[in-house]
Parts: sequence; structure tokens; C-alpha cells
Amino acid sequence: MHNFLLRTSKHLLHPAFNSFNHALHQPEVEQERLKIKIIQRLIHTHYGQSLGITKNSPWSAIPIVSYEDFSPWLEQQQTSPTQSIITNEKIRSWQQTSGSSGASKQIPYTHGLLTAFTFMFAVWAYDLLHHGPDFRTGKTYACISPTFGDRPGGIDDTDYLTGPLRWLSSYFLVRVGNHFSDGDTFRWVLALALLQNPDLEIISLWSPTFLTVQLAFITQNRHALIAALGDRLDDARRKALATEPINWLKIWPQLKLISCWNQLFAREQAGILQAYFPGIFIQGKGLLATEAPITIPLIKAGGFVPLVNQIVLEFMAADGTIVDLSNLQTGQIYQLIISTPGGLYRYRLGDRLQVSHWYLKTPCLALVGRGDRVSDLVGEKLTEEFVDQTLRDLALVDGDGLRCLVPVPGPQPHYVFYLSPTAMMAIAGEEQTLAQRLDHSLQRSFHYRRARQLAQLGPVQVRTDGYPHWLTQGRWGDEKGYCLRIPPSNLV
Repeated sequence: MHNFLLRTSKHLLHPAFNSFNHALHQPEVEQERLKIKIIQRLIHTHYGQSLGITKNSPWSAIPIVSYEDFSPWLEQQQTSPTQSIITNEKIRSWQQTSGSSGASKQIPYTHGLLTAFTFMFAVWAYDLLHHGPDFRTGKTYACISPTFGDRPGGIDDTDYLTGPLRWLSSYFLVRVGNHFSDGDTFRWVLALALLQNPDLEIISLWSPTFLTVQLAFITQNRHALIAALGDRLDDARRKALATEPINWLKIWPQLKLISCWNQLFAREQAGILQAYFPGIFIQGKGLLATEAPITIPLIKAGGFVPLVNQIVLEFMAADGTIVDLSNLQTGQIYQLIISTPGGLYRYRLGDRLQVSHWYLKTPCLALVGRGDRVSDLVGEKLTEEFVDQTLRDLALVDGDGLRCLVPVPGPQPHYVFYLSPTAMMAIAGEEQTLAQRLDHSLQRSFHYRRARQLAQLGPVQVRTDGYPHWLTQGRWGDEKGYCLRIPPSNLV
């Protein structure tokens, strides 16, 4: 049955892959087509009319905006959902991402944007089926984004799919729900679900820490899990689960692929996963923002290829020059600007991408930073503005020397708060209390709180034994430049 469904899936996915492969030969043509389509839509919106956009307007007539610049228009659209404020397409939902002040950004999702996500998945899945491991069952655990406590339930990642693919995916997915009372309840339910599926072939998640934390939970609770599963666990896997250390390849003997972040801070954690699962194909994820799908990994490309026929991509060079996709330079780093079918136009996403090489006639793009002032160890997306306000609320910013929060990657990623010598003397003996207060305040950020609830991040630590050498280099008098510092790339 599964072999038949895999063949059916490959047949359904083939047209998307062919279309994308064709687009990679002519990215400039695809980008111009998308620009014309967007301008034609803008004409019928309040936002486009406020800019004086007509069918003959040049692309440069649309201003480059940040979320803060565009938020009044987004708020108008939320207030008047039936009007064409930013798009003339019906908005299906609003999705939440982090904001610069700790408040949530609300991103509109239209049928056009959901179609772009579905297209991305179709191309990625076909590439794996055609060029990847020899899948037999297709059984997949796709990481959900759970919520806890009194918050409304989160979305299942398959909610990004439309049409036949959404229906077909239900035959392959291991499901566990998306709302739980707390992190341990979620981990227990997930452990039972994963252990009941010896034919699991694919694990798709975001941060590798999600899986390393889950494996640690299974290890710590193995005897209770064995008892709870009873005869749903065969003898060989029961013995493997009871053995120290656990051989995870015996727990899931058909596992062939782990899809997860493996760049920047996730590089070390992806290496830990590879040690747990030697010989398993660990494929890095492309850049998939809440706002839009940006890049996907292609096996033959040997890198991350932009979705040239779904999203308009522009790039800001170090000198502020705006460069289009076809004029990028290998090795150079650019800030990303996107225009989407969801109603975002020339929107500064902030992520920094480097051109690693070219595939066909399209540049491959590697993520080198989450923006100038964003830290993202495991998906927590702490912004400097939010950290700055948190420190001010706790009266931890008084201009007296260096005080800043630093992300620390490793087996248990966490943040360290460094203080000036004068401040160290003032809190002597109270470091643990300060660390708890700071960690609690940072949990006002939805993504940071969820990372802590999932145990992907350890608690904040306060250090009073001096700064790392790199931290004291450069200028520190900048009022906005010291509260969040990200280690240089050669130290990550």
C-alpha cells in the first residue's frame, strides 16, 4: 500500500519539480513575471493606490519597508478583513512570528502564499524520492509547533499544504496533536508515538535540539515507556531500548533521513544527531520564514536554491545598493528583501545570505545570520530591541560598563548574561536570583518561552568571571549596540 502511495506521490510531485527546474535556467524571467503579477494586484489595493501604482509603474515605485513601517496597513487589513487593504485575495489566516519589541508580528496567509509553501514541499519531496535514499514506507514524523497551558492550540505543519498533497500526507504522517498542558506531557505523548512506529523513515524538524531533547527524555523514561507500550514494542526494540547506551538505529531500523537546520548555531547540534544516527542522511533545511518559503535544499545542487518562481527576491549589499537575483556575486553577503503572494511587498526580512555557488543559472544561498540584531539558537528569535527593553524593565541597564546577553551553542544551548565589574560587585551572591528573573522576563517572548518549555534552551546563566576576549573588541559606546551580542562566525 505504501509503495503504491509513494509512486502516486512521485507522479503528483513531478510537474512541480519540472517547473522549478525550468525556472532555475531562467531566474530573471521568472522574477520579472512575478513582479508584473504583483503590480497588477497592487493596483486593486488601498496600499497600492496610496503609492499611486499603475500597470506601467516601475518596480522601484514600491518602497522598501520593515515590519514596523508596514504594520499600520496590516492592522487596517485585520480590522477590515473584507476590504482589499494590502491584497485583493482573501486572507485565510494570520500567523504569528516574533516582533522587535517582544510583541508578535502578524503575517497574512492567502491562498497564493499557501500555494507557494505547497510548491516548495512538492519540489523538496520529489527531489528526495528521485535523488535521495530508497524510501519504502514513507512513514514520517514532521515536527509540530506545540503550544502549552491556556494558549490556543498551534498549527500542524501540514496546515501549510493545500490540495491533494494535504490529503496524501495523512497516509504517511505520525501525528501527536498540537496542544498540551506542559512540555513533559508533550514529550511523553511524542515518545509513545515515535516508539510505536518501527517503520519510521523520515524525521523532519527545525532545530536539531528538538530531537536531541526528545532522545534524552526517552532515555530517562525508558522503563516507564517500555511498560506503557507493552506488546506494541517488539522484543528486539524493547531490548535495544533497555540497553545502555541506546542504539537508536535499532529503535528505528528503517530511518533514512533527518531533515533539520544545520547552519550557524545548529551546526554543532546537527553533528550530535549524526553521531546518534551514523550513516543516516542528515539534510539541512533551507530558509523557511513565517513570511514565506525562501530556499530549499536540492541534492544535485549541493546547496540551497531560492524559489525563483514563487517569491520576488532582492538583496541589499553592504553599501545599501539593491541587487537582483541574477546580479549577485559569489562569496558576497546580502540582506534579504522579499515580495510575496501573501501581501508583503519589498519587505525587509533581515536575514543575511551568502552566495555559496551557482546551480544551473541560479545562485545558491547559505544563511549566515538572522539579521543584524537577532539571535536564534533553536528558533527563539530574540531581537536586540526586545532584550534591551527586558534589561531596562529589570533595571539592568544604567550605562555603567558592558552588560549584554550572549547566545552559547552546545549540547545544551543557553544564554549568558555578562556584567561590568562594578555591576558584579553590586550583585555579589545574588547571581542565581538575577538569572531566574532574567530568564522569566525573556519568556514574555513566545518563541523563547516555547524553546524553554521544550527544554531546547537551558536557563539563563549570569557570569561574573570576566568576558570572552571577542566580546571586548570593537566599540561599546553605542547605546543600541551592547545588550545582545552574537559570537563571530568562526566561534560558532
